[in-house]
Amino acid sequence: MWLTNRPVDESHLLCFTDAFSPPYISTLLFPPVIQFTSLAASPFMGKRGRLLSFLFVKEFHLLSLNSVKYVFKSMAAKKHASRIESIEDSNEISVLDLPELALECILGKLSPAGLCNMAGVCRSLRQRCRSDYLWERQMREKWGRVIGKTAERNWHKYLNAMNESSISNSVGKPKRLFGSLSRLCSLSWLKLKLDGSRKLKSPLHDDSIMSWYLSLESGKFWFPAQIYNREHGHVGFMLSCYDAELSYDCTTDTFHAKYPPHGRRTIVMEEGVEWDRIRAPPIDTLAHDLHISDCLHDLHPGDHIEIQWRRNKEFPYGWWYGVVGHLQPCDGNEHFCRCHSSETIILEFNQYTPGSRWRQATINRKDHREEGNETDGFYGGIRKLYSKDEISTWRQLWPADILE
Repeated sequence: MWLTNRPVDESHLLCFTDAFSPPYISTLLFPPVIQFTSLAASPFMGKRGRLLSFLFVKEFHLLSLNSVKYVFKSMAAKKHASRIESIEDSNEISVLDLPELALECILGKLSPAGLCNMAGVCRSLRQRCRSDYLWERQMREKWGRVIGKTAERNWHKYLNAMNESSISNSVGKPKRLFGSLSRLCSLSWLKLKLDGSRKLKSPLHDDSIMSWYLSLESGKFWFPAQIYNREHGHVGFMLSCYDAELSYDCTTDTFHAKYPPHGRRTIVMEEGVEWDRIRAPPIDTLAHDLHISDCLHDLHPGDHIEIQWRRNKEFPYGWWYGVVGHLQPCDGNEHFCRCHSSETIILEFNQYTPGSRWRQATINRKDHREEGNETDGFYGGIRKLYSKDEISTWRQLWPADILE
């Protein structure tokens, strides 16, 4: 602004101050350079005039900024009101307007990726799409065959350890920020997976089934399971099933496996384990513990069984498939067979050639514990197979050639 040496006209000042009344606010949004032609450098207006001019310019800028804010707020409010009116006039129905049962059925048909996408729509759908009710089905359909009770217990231990670590690392940080991250991280992680990213990050953890599902998908949670024909079907492990820790690889849809150390061997790793070679442990017996057999008095020739076996006392047990055979004097005639009443039980492993030292084993029906020696190995507990699915799985794994 410019000051010129002209007399002061009070009418000019009054007209200028009127410009700041509300009807004229819009004219001040982008004011032009105003040239004052009514202030004179008189003895009366010397230093006081310059001070008055400085204060006047300062007030002018403040009023201009406030005017801009007022106008934009008014425009935003009118725009928001017009949007509401247009929505009401269009009579459009939101998915949240559907009956609860209909909405629940729709969400129940979505895939895990679909649930995560839907959860990003709004807060209400995010809460619904994270419910355990919806994720129980997803968990059962993909992971039910390979996840057992032991894996569930290990998950809770893993969850507690991760949460304690997260709390210790977040000391002094605002709880609001941590809470927001914990709610959004799982969804953002799956978004990376859907976008084809190979560098996946582990989500933050809570006790929901969705969190467990995503932790399995990420491969960060190693869960206990059992693997048929370990070490890529090594001939020394045909028709056996051993305990291992597994991690899922979503890029190949296979698993990494870690077998527990035994003897002088350290942890053995195996890559690319397929789904059909994995099962959830049917019982809770650990790999180095002897299973207490509860089916010995119910075993008859022809029954399908699994028996623990290990090479020596330092090795973990594996479960080996076999059948109950007939005693030597019996010809196998079902009308005259009395093998089930004998204290001796013959176990046959027909994947081995006749005459092989691995072809048969003998155990005592009454007081069987662990039997064997350092040469032939040690036979442990027995479990009878009642499920046709279990028996069918073993038969599908039968080797193409008889083993020596």
